[in-house]
Amino acid sequence: MLRGDDVAELQRRLGELGFDAGRVDGIFGDHTATALADFQRNLDLTVDGICGPATVEALTRLTPRTGGGSVAEVRERDRLRRGAPGLTGRRVAVGHPGGLPALVDAVVRELSRAGADAVSLTDPDGSAQAAQANAVEVDAYIGFHLDPGRQGCAAAYYSGFRYESPGGKRLAELLAAALAATLGLPDLGAQGMSLPVLRETRMPAVVCEIGPPAAVVEGMARLGPAVARALRDWAAAPCEE
Repeated sequence: MLRGDDVAELQRRLGELGFDAGRVDGIFGDHTATALADFQRNLDLTVDGICGPATVEALTRLTPRTGGGSVAEVRERDRLRRGAPGLTGRRVAVGHPGGLPALVDAVVRELSRAGADAVSLTDPDGSAQAAQANAVEVDAYIGFHLDPGRQGCAAAYYSGFRYESPGGKRLAELLAAALAATLGLPDLGAQGMSLPVLRETRMPAVVCEIGPPAAVVEGMARLGPAVARALRDWAAAPCEE
């Protein structure tokens, strides 16, 4: 697939004009191809799915819709608001690149007890984990990474190409606070990043960076319930108004 800033600009422009190009991630996938064809069809251009000179001129000429944000952001907010308010029936993927199987298993067990359909993912390749999460159509992805040099808990959500995931940001804030309080460590907050596992997932996704290892091991038994509480709070209010 084509990737890059020019693809992201195309996605953003199509979204501003009301055509659903999917998440602004700089990846020319099926959603972007369909939106581009719809745009060409609506303007009586040659429907070839290619952003050639005539299509670029039309995109430049038209004035975006005012207010409400892009189609991708509006769609994510709408989908989140229509979701169940609790964890029952929610499908959640919990992953790690390696080294944290006990933590992931504990979180999966706790989420399952809370009524969620939780699955564990293990792969050092973030793109592979994203593909697995997309394949099973989870409602949220939570990843964990143990950072030996970190003194606290932080959480990353997708942000890139002047777009950020509203559901991912809210979940990251809740998880960073919950994990920090549980381990008695500083809350290092939520930050937008463009890691492959965050950029390529089609649902709100968060990667939790935690350390030092000794604190994580000592608080392992308490982390599962803390994640379940944070996820339950997120399900009740998955994005800021």
